Amino acid sequence: MVKRRKNVLLGIIAGTLALTWLLPFYLMIVNSFKTKRNIFTDTLGLPEEFTFENFTEAFQELQFIRTFLNSLFITTFSIAVIIIFSSMAAYALNRNKGKLSNFIFMLFVAAMLIPFQSVMIPLVMIFGKVDMLNPIGLIFMYLGFGSSLAIFLYHGALKGVPQALDEAATIDGCNKFQTFWYIIFPQLKPISVTVGILNVIWIWNDYLLPSLVIGGGNTETIPLRLFLFFGQYTTQWHLALAGLTISILPVIIGYFFAQRQIIAGVSEGAVK
Repeated sequence: MVKRRKNVLLGIIAGTLALTWLLPFYLMIVNSFKTKRNIFTDTLGLPEEFTFENFTEAFQELQFIRTFLNSLFITTFSIAVIIIFSSMAAYALNRNKGKLSNFIFMLFVAAMLIPFQSVMIPLVMIFGKVDMLNPIGLIFMYLGFGSSLAIFLYHGALKGVPQALDEAATIDGCNKFQTFWYIIFPQLKPISVTVGILNVIWIWNDYLLPSLVIGGGNTETIPLRLFLFFGQYTTQWHLALAGLTISILPVIIGYFFAQRQIIAGVSEGAVK
């Protein structure tokens, strides 16, 4: 009887948390089909009449194809360089024991505590002088800001990979890079999936750093272009919500296509 009550209580708590988490998505999707007037007269209710004009206009105003390709390019290459370079750095720090490697690793860990806002102005000023304020420079900055957490995660995962694999690869004639790339890196697939998921959520939705680095023009990302709907004196909520709905669709579609690999990678990491 006590166990049953406990399960009911846990079910109520879980249901409440689920509704709280889903409410913003409900408001975004439902109101994206309403007129601007209908949003303010009945925010929580269903639309008086479903309209797709918001999506058509938002798609055009966002210049969605161009901004989507920009976001896809920046996100994909940023994640690729973070995974490759962070895993290599973590491997070097983990396999070369010593005071220097421990000191460098602690520097990376400490860097996670530094807020981006404290370094954003000096960062932009420095890179502005070397003309790197473009998507390539942005990818380079994402590597710098994302590598600390990634190295920390990879360093922990490498403790579960026996060093005997390195020794066996060396006996077979592999150099250090071949040992890492062909033997060790495939063993890190679960943590690579985790690093990829964390950085997709961060980079795809990031507004502040792109606004400082690439600004406007033909290199705008989706979050930058969405700011067009939020004016100084008024906000076009019907277009903004439709644009937000469109912007999350690529991530949702990508998840459905890759959910098997994501779930397998996360599950494998949990078992390890």
